[in-house]
Amino acid sequence: MGRIAVLLRRTLDKSDNSRYERACPAQAEAAAGNLGMNKIDLQGQNAVVTGAARGIGFAIVQRLLASGARCSLWDVDREALNIAMSSLDEQGEFDMQAVDITRPDAVGAATDSTIRRFGSIAILVNNAGIAGVSKKLWECTPEEWFQVLNLDLYAVYLCCHAIVPKMLEKKYGRIVNIASIAGKEGNPNASHYSAAKAGVIGLTKSLGKELAQSGVIVNCVTPAVIETDILKQVSQEHVAYMVSRIPMGRPGLKEEVAALVAWLCSSECSFSTGAVFDISGGRATY
Repeated sequence: MGRIAVLLRRTLDKSDNSRYERACPAQAEAAAGNLGMNKIDLQGQNAVVTGAARGIGFAIVQRLLASGARCSLWDVDREALNIAMSSLDEQGEFDMQAVDITRPDAVGAATDSTIRRFGSIAILVNNAGIAGVSKKLWECTPEEWFQVLNLDLYAVYLCCHAIVPKMLEKKYGRIVNIASIAGKEGNPNASHYSAAKAGVIGLTKSLGKELAQSGVIVNCVTPAVIETDILKQVSQEHVAYMVSRIPMGRPGLKEEVAALVAWLCSSECSFSTGAVFDISGGRATY
């Protein structure tokens, strides 16, 4: 475990520029302010991103704005939203909704507010989630188990339930659900998280079929371990286990996930629905 932890620290240390640039040159260039990213055309599209104040969600917002979309940042943490909004500065047109997406009434109100601001919603990225405690199933309390299922799965249903009808009115939409490789393989000491993300995969496949001829496309992304604040919620032993499963020998970057999501949000993604897109450094085997 010690060797893996050292590798993890070195891989994530962006001060080691040569190592970082070798691992992900396009992202290193973009991070340096050189805007070395491929352009995705999302001009005129209005997006909702949940869990948007930090981590993968915030990286997705940045990428969508850079592609020309207007973004509504949804997050339960108003203070984090304010910080995120101030750091976006003049990158594009955006607003924020401080919303508890586990409450149907709150999701409905945020949907109505976003439509009043932007006129429509063409893109929904269900990103919000928590890792929960690192415990064996029988050691988890019912409250600990339900907390993860509530945000990581039920809230995905609530957001789709509120926004899909709005997309059907326009006969166009792109929904991207952030699942996890854990939903395909099941991670030990994370039965709640693995079950929730497996549910997101199943929901994506079902909803994709229901909407297949409507103009609304639904896909999900299954990252392996990505370097974000969510890693602070789990033990170092669990992080080391996850990194040890990745053939590339490093965690992914949130910018790499955002790049994939941006394409899935575009009109160029036109014949994939109910699909699962891996971003796992080679870990995924099916």
